[in-house]
Amino acid sequence: MKEKLEALKIEALAQLEQVSDPQTLNDLRIKYLGKKGALTEILRGMGSLSAEERPVIGQVANDVRGAIEEIIESKQQAFQRAETEQRLRAERVDVTLPGRKMPQGGVHPLNKVIAEIEDIFLGMGYRVAEGPEVETDYFNFEALNLPKNHPARDMQDSFYVTEELLMRTHTSPVQVRTMQSMHGETPLKVICPGKVYRRDDDDATHSFQFHQIEGIVIGENIRMSDLKGTLLQFSREMFGSQTQIRLRPSFFPFTEPSAEMDVTCVQCGGSGCRMCKQTGWLEILGCGMVHPKVLEMGGYDPEKYSGFAFGMGVERIAILKYGIDDIRHFYNSDMAFLKQFARN
Repeated sequence: MKEKLEALKIEALAQLEQVSDPQTLNDLRIKYLGKKGALTEILRGMGSLSAEERPVIGQVANDVRGAIEEIIESKQQAFQRAETEQRLRAERVDVTLPGRKMPQGGVHPLNKVIAEIEDIFLGMGYRVAEGPEVETDYFNFEALNLPKNHPARDMQDSFYVTEELLMRTHTSPVQVRTMQSMHGETPLKVICPGKVYRRDDDDATHSFQFHQIEGIVIGENIRMSDLKGTLLQFSREMFGSQTQIRLRPSFFPFTEPSAEMDVTCVQCGGSGCRMCKQTGWLEILGCGMVHPKVLEMGGYDPEKYSGFAFGMGVERIAILKYGIDDIRHFYNSDMAFLKQFARN
C-alpha cells in the first residue's frame, strides 16, 4: 500500500504541474482527493493492515494528501493572481486622457424670468405668496368684485370643473386669500406667481396655460404715485436703467382707477421700430388702485386703508427680454431653443 501511495503522489504531482487552467485543476482535485478519488480508494484497504502498519501507512497517506493539496493551492493562487491582473488591465483608466465633459441642464427661461421678478420685488420688501390652481368661484371671481352673471367674466373664458370649481384664470385669488389671512393687519406687500388657465386657442401670442405674477400693497395713504414709482423701479431693473413707463386708462373690475402700463421699446429704446409698431412703447401689464369692494371683502376698511395691485404675464416679459417671437417655443421642449438659456 505504501508503494501505491508513493506512485499516486508521483502521478498526481506530475499531472498537476502541467495544469494550465482552473477547470482542469478542479477536475484533478476531484480525481485524486474527492470522495471517490484515487487516494480514498487506496485508503479503503486500511482495514486489512495490522495494528503496527496502520500508523505508518496513515502518515504516508497524510504526506501524500498534503503534497497534493499544497500544489493545488499554489496553482489556485496563481490562477487568481492572473485573473486579477487581467481584469485590472481591462479596467485600466488612462488618466492622461482629457476629461469627458458631462452634459448639464439649465434653468428654463420662464423660471429664469420668474426668479428675476421675485428677486426684484423681494428687494423692495415684498414677500411671495402662492395658492391653489383649482380655485373656487368665490375667490376667482366674486371676491374680486365679479359677482355671478357679471359681464366682465366674459373677459376670461374659463375651464370649469364643477359649477363652483374652476382652473384659476389669474393669480388674483391668492391676493384675496392673503388679505383675508392678514385679518386687517397692515402693511401687506406680496407678489403671487403661478400658472393660470384660460380657454384660448394656442398661437404665437396665446396659450391655454401660462404664467402670471400679480402683486398687491395695502396700507394707509397708499396712492397712485406709489404704484407708478414701484412699477418704474421694477421696469428699470428688468429692462435697463433708461427704461421709461406710461400709464393708460383702462378697466378692471377689481381696481379703480385702472391702467395699462407700457415701457419704452426694448429694441429701439422708444424711437420706433417694427417690434413696437413704430409707437416706441410696449404694453407689459395691467394695474390700478384696489377697488373698495375688494378691500372690504378682503377684511380691510376702505375708509381707512387703500392699496394698489398689478399683474403681468411672465411669458410676455420673457418674450420682450429675450427677443422671442412665439410663445409656443416655451412649451415645445425644443432642445436647440432651450440650450441657448443653459449657457446664460
